[in-house]
Amino acid sequence: MAGGGKWQGGAEQERARRGPLRKILRRTFFVLLVPFAIIVAAFLNFADTVASLQPPDNPKAEAIVVLTGGFQRIDQAVDLLKSGAGKRLLISGVHPATTGSQIRRNTQSSADLFKCCVDIGHEAIDTIGNATEASQWISDRGYKRVLVVTNNYHMPRSLLELRRARPETEFIAYPVVNSDLKTTNWLRNPMVLKSILLEFGKYTVASVRDIAGARPASGLRTVPSRATPAEE
Repeated sequence: MAGGGKWQGGAEQERARRGPLRKILRRTFFVLLVPFAIIVAAFLNFADTVASLQPPDNPKAEAIVVLTGGFQRIDQAVDLLKSGAGKRLLISGVHPATTGSQIRRNTQSSADLFKCCVDIGHEAIDTIGNATEASQWISDRGYKRVLVVTNNYHMPRSLLELRRARPETEFIAYPVVNSDLKTTNWLRNPMVLKSILLEFGKYTVASVRDIAGARPASGLRTVPSRATPAEE
């Protein structure tokens, strides 16, 4: 009996020691669970927003800005210019080694169209740079209503940066839909999931920076300069 009482007493002491530890672990779990749930909910909302983006049926603006990242974006922007959706086009963020002639040939466009109505921006190195470059171009020409052409998952951050750089301008989204997120199970596609997660992270950072009022770098290769007309 004495031995049993001793064992029972030791077990009670062990439970007494584990009690506070379990409480701490439970509280820590719930403290971590709340922000995790918020992040997951924010990501799903971001993904749903991106999936819902569709090009407007009859786009019309004074000008068009396309953010480079693939010729599919540029092709659509040039097609919009040809159809009269805008009077002039800025291709922002073009690599310095890429010429207007190369872009014209890749989009199978006429020399006259590029000579009269297309400007090439070589200075932007990221989305912030796109916004800086586009803002200067818009300011120089006094545009009030501009179509923005970029990938659907890139559109929220692009609009955020453009509106921060040029709040007085109305930007109209014209998303290029590379992946149909509405009808496909993108959660099972590692490449698409990675792209959306990465873009969600960048968008979150940009949103926090915007709320905090921080001033980012210009995102340009050199000091701000004018976009140049496409040359042959």
